[in-house]
Amino acid sequence: MKLVLLQKSGKYIKTGIFLLSLLLCRSYAQAQVSVEATIDSLQILIGEQAKIKLEVSMDANSNFQLPLFHDTIITGVEIIDVAKPDTQQLNDKKRWLVTQEYTVTSFDSALYYLPPFQVKVDNESYHSKALALKVYSVPVDTLHPDQFFGPKDIREIPIRWEDVASMVYAFIIMIVLGILVAFLIIRYVDNKPIIKIIKIEPKLPPHQVAMKKIEEIKADKKIQREDPKLYYTELTDALRVYIKDRFGFNAMEMTSSEIIERLLNEKDQKSISDLKLLFETSDLVKFAKHHPMMNENDMNLVNAIDFINQTKVEEEPNAKKGPTEIKVEEKRSKQGRIILLCCIISAGIGVVVALYVAIRRIIDLFF
Repeated sequence: MKLVLLQKSGKYIKTGIFLLSLLLCRSYAQAQVSVEATIDSLQILIGEQAKIKLEVSMDANSNFQLPLFHDTIITGVEIIDVAKPDTQQLNDKKRWLVTQEYTVTSFDSALYYLPPFQVKVDNESYHSKALALKVYSVPVDTLHPDQFFGPKDIREIPIRWEDVASMVYAFIIMIVLGILVAFLIIRYVDNKPIIKIIKIEPKLPPHQVAMKKIEEIKADKKIQREDPKLYYTELTDALRVYIKDRFGFNAMEMTSSEIIERLLNEKDQKSISDLKLLFETSDLVKFAKHHPMMNENDMNLVNAIDFINQTKVEEEPNAKKGPTEIKVEEKRSKQGRIILLCCIISAGIGVVVALYVAIRRIIDLFF
């Protein structure tokens, strides 16, 4: 009998220990979560605001849900703003401290009882302490009504130049840039060529050009002594250029005999005979390796000068030609079109900015 009683007693003791363990675990778990609500002002006037701070401390690995309110906490206490929750990590990131702030107000004077805030942590509900809020009406001194004044009359404030200066300048800049944009767009669309004006100095008469070249040949004594072929080539080339410009036929592409034959129709036999001797000597030097004497070179040079003097056409002494302007048309390059397009875009942005400044100033002044 005693054995049966001992067995039953042991069974009851184990059951009691198990239930006590559950209670202790639940108490410990609850001790790990704390919910605290505070209010910064217990008394406010109608329309004033108060802030309620809700703080929840829990383990870092817990899931939680803060209370959700729509417009009011209770009837008469309205929620104006709900701040974003602030989470802080404590104890080497093992715990969280979550803070939620609510801004409330009321428009009815009364003493309001704010029920505990309910927070769920790992699907368990935890509550804060209840709060109270006293709302007072604004006191009105009815014994002295003279202290209250009605609304003031509307006063017209004169507009000063400082008020409209930025607007006026913005409009002026917008108009100038708008005209510039229109001009650049027209230039970009029509793609007309750019016209350049080049000044060209008047051309010297043929005999002066020939004499200038012959003087250069005459001054270079080294060519006469060391390179007679180059000497006669330059001399005959100067004469060929003169004949081409003076008589109008292409002596540069003709042989010596063809030039002489063509000149026989233009001038007398004596002047042509001296020139014929010069060309014959030149042909011998260039093709037959003939080596003329120095006096022969000088004589041919004199014959060239005499031929030019006998056939030149003198200009009127008072005639003086000024520089001639020639218009040269060039197609607009791809780079030029890109630069023009960039200018259009930049000026267009300037127009938009100026328009924005002007409209903004008008709104500030009259609206």
